[in-house]
Amino acid sequence: MTGFSPADYAALGFFIVAWAGYHLAIESSTAGGRSLNRLMNAHRHLWMERMVVRENRVVDTTIMASLQNGTAFFASTSLFAIGGALTLFRSPDEVLTLFAESPFGATTSRVAWEMKIVGLAVIFVYAFFKFAWSYRLFNYVAILIGSVPVRPEPDDPEAKTTALRAAAMHVVAGKHFNRGQRAFFFALAYLGWFIGPYAMIGATAAVLLVMWRRQFASDAIKALEG
Repeated sequence: MTGFSPADYAALGFFIVAWAGYHLAIESSTAGGRSLNRLMNAHRHLWMERMVVRENRVVDTTIMASLQNGTAFFASTSLFAIGGALTLFRSPDEVLTLFAESPFGATTSRVAWEMKIVGLAVIFVYAFFKFAWSYRLFNYVAILIGSVPVRPEPDDPEAKTTALRAAAMHVVAGKHFNRGQRAFFFALAYLGWFIGPYAMIGATAAVLLVMWRRQFASDAIKALEG
C-alpha cells in the first residue's frame, strides 16, 4: 500500500498534466509563437547574423562565457538540490511527526513520504541533465562562432551557413536551459504535496499563472514588442 488518498492521486495527476500541458503550449502550439522564449529565439538568430560582419568578436565570446557560467551555476545548484532531497530520507519518523504537528501538516505514511521524496529528487535530476546538456550545447555554439570566417566576403555562403548553424544550436541550448528552469519552478509546486494534496494543486496553479504571465504578459514582453 502506498498510503496515498484519492486526493493525492488527483493532485499528482493535475501536476503532471499541468507540466506536460504547459510544455506543449510553449514549445509546440501556435500560441507559443508569441511567448517570450520564441521572441528571444529570433534575437538569437539576429545576434549570429550580426556576428558574421563583426571583425572584433570579443563581445560575442564574452556573452557566451556569461551564458555558460549561468548555466553551470544552475547545474551545480541542481546537484545541491538532489543532495538536499535525499537527506530527507534521514530520520523519517521524526520528520513525519514534525509535519503532522505543524499547523498545515497532514498525517501521512512513511511509504508515501519516501515516494514523495523520490519524486522530488527525480525532478531535480531531470533539471540537472537539462542544465548540463545546455552547458555542453553552449560550448558547441562557441565552437561554431569560432569557425565563422573573419572578414568574410559579402554574401559568403560558408559564413552564412555557419552562422545559421550557430543560431540553430543556440536556440536548442536555450530550449534545454528553459526546460531546466521550468523543472525548478514545478519543483516549488511539488513541495506543496508535502503539506497536502490541495496545497499541491494550489501551488501548481500558482506556478502556472506566474510562468504564463512571464511568457505572455510581462514587462519583458512589452520591452521586446515596444
